Amino acid sequence: MIRIVSAKFISSSQAIGDAPDFGMSEVAFLGRSNVGKSSLINALTNFQGLAKSSSTPGKTQLINFFEVIFDNGESKIPVIFVDLPGFGYAKVSKTMQNAWQKNLDEFLRKRINIKTFVHLIDSRHASLQKDENLGIYLSEFVRPDQKILNLYTKADKLNQSEKSKVLKVDSKALLVSSSKKTGVDKAVETIYNSIFGL
Repeated sequence: MIRIVSAKFISSSQAIGDAPDFGMSEVAFLGRSNVGKSSLINALTNFQGLAKSSSTPGKTQLINFFEVIFDNGESKIPVIFVDLPGFGYAKVSKTMQNAWQKNLDEFLRKRINIKTFVHLIDSRHASLQKDENLGIYLSEFVRPDQKILNLYTKADKLNQSEKSKVLKVDSKALLVSSSKKTGVDKAVETIYNSIFGL
């Protein structure tokens, strides 16, 4: 079984220009501001205080980098998790939002080390236009050596028929719940396999 055995915060950046090259494969987490990104990163790494979640949506304004160690049973492999600012809710000026968008766009398109984009979608609102637009946007520049994974958060809030609806919309949907830890092991394994092409 693939597990994450340790995780630590290493640095924050505002844009690709001041982001260090760590020389490791990177996994970029992105999604709407209140999708539960920090909680999910904490659940995946089993490290509660790692990514700071805020009660104010849109609070994460920096690109945060975490070094995560995967254990595949034979060896331990370091990977970088990249926590990106959420989109959609931040109470900041238009100028500031445009600057973020420009920085994020440049980072996502030009960051060579990104192997996997993890698009987080609130499973209770699985067909929002904003998420559809993000999916289309990523597919415009995703390279042959990169993957896009859709992870549907807050799955503990759904009943069985609502889960089936999500799977009808996206047959590859990975349903996860950070609070109940359901689907987390499967998500860890899927992310690992997406990086190493398994």
